[in-house]
Amino acid sequence: MENRPQLIPIRFLPARVEVERRTDGTIVLRSPEPLRPYARCLGEYLERWAAEKPDDVFLAEREGDSWRKITWAETRTLVHAIATSFLQRGVSLDHPVAILSDNSIEHALIALAAMHIGVPVAPISPAYSLMSRDFARLKTIVSLIQPRVIFVQDAEQYARALEAIAVQGAEIVAARNFSHRTTPFERLTTTIDSAAVFRTFASVQPETIAKFLFTSGSTGQPKAVINTHRMLCSNVQSRAQAWPFLEDEPPVLIDWLPWNHTFGGNNDFNLVLGHGGTLYIDTGKPLPGMIEITVRNLREVSPTIYYNVPRGFDALLPFLERDAALRRSFFARLKVILYAAAALPVPLWDRLKQLSIQETGKCVPLTAAWGSTETAPQVTLVHYEPVRTSVIGLPTPGCELKKMVPVDNTGRYELRVRGPNVTPGYWRQPDLTAAAFDQEGFYKMGDAGRFADENDPTLGIEFAGRFTEDFKLSSATWVHVGALRVRALAALGSVAQDIVITGHDCDEIGFLIFPKPGVVDDPVSRERVRQGLSLLRADGCGRSTYATRAILLSEPPSIDAGEITDKGYINQRAVLDRRAAIVERLYRNPPDDDVIMLGL
Repeated sequence: MENRPQLIPIRFLPARVEVERRTDGTIVLRSPEPLRPYARCLGEYLERWAAEKPDDVFLAEREGDSWRKITWAETRTLVHAIATSFLQRGVSLDHPVAILSDNSIEHALIALAAMHIGVPVAPISPAYSLMSRDFARLKTIVSLIQPRVIFVQDAEQYARALEAIAVQGAEIVAARNFSHRTTPFERLTTTIDSAAVFRTFASVQPETIAKFLFTSGSTGQPKAVINTHRMLCSNVQSRAQAWPFLEDEPPVLIDWLPWNHTFGGNNDFNLVLGHGGTLYIDTGKPLPGMIEITVRNLREVSPTIYYNVPRGFDALLPFLERDAALRRSFFARLKVILYAAAALPVPLWDRLKQLSIQETGKCVPLTAAWGSTETAPQVTLVHYEPVRTSVIGLPTPGCELKKMVPVDNTGRYELRVRGPNVTPGYWRQPDLTAAAFDQEGFYKMGDAGRFADENDPTLGIEFAGRFTEDFKLSSATWVHVGALRVRALAALGSVAQDIVITGHDCDEIGFLIFPKPGVVDDPVSRERVRQGLSLLRADGCGRSTYATRAILLSEPPSIDAGEITDKGYINQRAVLDRRAAIVERLYRNPPDDDVIMLGL
């Protein structure tokens, strides 16, 4: 029997699941734990903690060599003042508050103030303003939601974007470098009309829209996903029941994940908001020159929970492995590590476990969750020791997971979701809303899953890719892109930052490789790629499980073209469409000089 390392002591909900098997082959999974009552709106959490622990720190961000901190009571006072200003300006459902900039204390205050009085907030990817050339996505979003107030952290930094959208009737609010055309953030904080704020706050209901989050479909055009207070608050409660240890100690997070995404803005931020914890805003990112900011912050702050995406762990691990002081600080209070947005490659999983054992003598649970922008986000959560990195857990209380009839002979099911955490639809896009749900009201996720063990459903669901990414070879054999990508990154991890899978209607699979920083197309790198391809073939079972050719791409993924999100997720379809000429070259015979071929 395998000698597994002991987990650190932690209170998890026991791994149990109700399995309903219908006569048509459909399977519905539910947690046997009923969802308990939850908050009416997000503002109830703020009011509670401001009353119960007024002097505890809620938010902190780096300011030079120290941390600028704001308590729960200070947050409540400022939120009420900003909410007063919003009421005076006539912000509303039809004319909400938009935020263009990165995570910051001011960003949080603006968002909390809008939601406190039942006005949606629309956090928009900063990349649409700072990295775009034509601002097309930003213009589409602004036209769709028609904001009354637009907040930016730095008016000078966002000047080109603000000029491009030229919003009629929208007031621009800036925290710094404001001009005569912008309103200083401080001006929103000078007056409080408590009666008006409380009257409006009392009218906020669970079905009130809290925010619009933006995601792109197959067209690449942004969709405004409605997030209600019911969705967000039920998610907080559902996670609290799956992870009861959250009641033992207020969570401390240090987190870089952007608030314009559901992972950072709903999952992480609301975890702290819902449990009266502290959030240290990390301005670092998993990029050269910026991961060092994260490292510095983690030397000073010991989190109790650490969230990241696989790319983030990949960037952080070398520092943890060689810096004893950093490792000591990181693991000092750590109870759980969670990865999401993509499966964690096995080598990264193994390295994290080894570091945990090295530092603490035990293994910090490495967990995963699954959901989407439309589910606020959590549907499943690992609250036990998973058997593989691809396991995404079990449905949390209140969530129903419908697994349709198997779609192929590999045991994969189409996954659909129903529960209080699911969106009512897309803002001002009724056709998209109608197409997103089945006749029973289950949201169609577009993802595939299977039981981690058909004989033991309590081991959870294993993520098995996105249907929109999978394709057939010329032999009619299906290629499951999600699973192959994880294996490929494990085999080519020394050179590949990310990999896009090619081969639709071709005889063989190919890889478009986005190299890691510092990796160039030279003989050493090419040989490493060739070795990785050989490893995949040796580990595979047929032509649908390995690639025979690859190209190291010289141009990084483009955010304008929708090839990558600011969270680091690669859109396979967008890359293949934009780089169709490179894909064509990949399959030329004889191959071009820059094509790396698998040896015989």
